[in-house]
Amino acid sequence: MLAVAVWVVTLAVAAGSGLALWHLRDIDGESQPPFAAGIAHGVVGTIGLILLLLALRGPARGIASGVGSFGTIAAVLFGAALLTGAVMLFLRRKAVVIAIHAGLAITGYVLLLAWDSFD
Repeated sequence: MLAVAVWVVTLAVAAGSGLALWHLRDIDGESQPPFAAGIAHGVVGTIGLILLLLALRGPARGIASGVGSFGTIAAVLFGAALLTGAVMLFLRRKAVVIAIHAGLAITGYVLLLAWDSFD
């Protein structure tokens, strides 16, 4: 289950990176990413979070190496990233929220990868 969660979250991270680059490239305000692409990114990220929560119910991992709580922390960070992503739907000026969303998601992703790397 954890391997599937990691791959789904990786897909969401890749999509989010593409959306961020598209958004940063937007100089004239006319070539913003499609709304559906952002929704799809959110849906994939939500599925990844659900899979991670299911994987957290499995056997403990990384206790001996000190990364035992990384999975839980990653899930909390992904939940916070999900909330900030939802907030973006209602804002016109999104730059600060995008930065917060990305910071939460990237930190959660790194912790997830570290947690996954220990048996």
